[in-house]
Amino acid sequence: MAEPIAPPSGSSNGAGRTPRPKVIYVMGAGRSGSTILGVTLGNCDGVFFAGELDAWLARSGEPQVQDADRLRFWETVRNRVTGAAELYGNRAQRTIERSLSLFRVRLWRERRSLSGPYRRVSESLYEAVAAVSGAAAVVDSSHYPLRAREMQRLTGVDLYLIYLVRDPQSVVASFNRKDVAQYSKSTLTTNVYLWLTALLSVMVFLSHPRERRLFVRYEDFIADPQAVVGAIVGLAGLHPPAPDLSAMRTGLAFQGNRVIRTPVIALEREPVRPGPRSRVTAALQRPCSAVIERLTPAAGEPGRRSHAHAAGR
Repeated sequence: MAEPIAPPSGSSNGAGRTPRPKVIYVMGAGRSGSTILGVTLGNCDGVFFAGELDAWLARSGEPQVQDADRLRFWETVRNRVTGAAELYGNRAQRTIERSLSLFRVRLWRERRSLSGPYRRVSESLYEAVAAVSGAAAVVDSSHYPLRAREMQRLTGVDLYLIYLVRDPQSVVASFNRKDVAQYSKSTLTTNVYLWLTALLSVMVFLSHPRERRLFVRYEDFIADPQAVVGAIVGLAGLHPPAPDLSAMRTGLAFQGNRVIRTPVIALEREPVRPGPRSRVTAALQRPCSAVIERLTPAAGEPGRRSHAHAAGR
């Protein structure tokens, strides 16, 4: 796991600049397990889990969780990013990143004007996170396929694209829940959201170089996390030892789900309990799933299953 340290003085390349940061971008629908995947990746040597960096501008560089180490890290990052102050706020999310921005015709002109500064700030942010963490690779779990499309256009980073997909029944059930401190959606709304996200994600995924993209099923990751994580970091040219799944530090992620509020978590093998099944979801998602299942290259094979939970430390 990459620790937040200052980069060594000899870390620059022959041109006098630090090496191009490697960015592992996790794309897909919300509630698909990107936070636990990101935490697991962040426990690999040389990898830093940055969390959902789409929120960095919206929160003006202030992290979601306000502990001292996290605040110190992200303040250092913020001080290294150039040209960001003019973009603070949620304009970038509304006009560029979120899938619904495609339908906001009145914002298209603003989108065009923001794109250049947005990309420059995004590149500077990745460079700053890599430098302050001392990591060879930075994991961004922002989800949004339109953000991923913008990141494809950055010339100063090496982008590795992970398309993470979870059983749509599980995603719909998660959005239906009202007993957790996260927003909820109806079954129909969630299915429409899944359709739009899948359509955009498949387009962005297939437009990315084959040697820098990987399709990951959440269920395969849970079944064999070490194999899937090994495939992801290997994609980025890294080959660290497998992380200790029994005691994983959640690190200093900028934003994520409630998992990042617990300092240490574990992946422990437990029987899988089938969740509620919706006939509406099964019918609506069948055509979409048929397309997604054909994506390549794919990581992971079904095996013994695991379950993420707090380790109580």
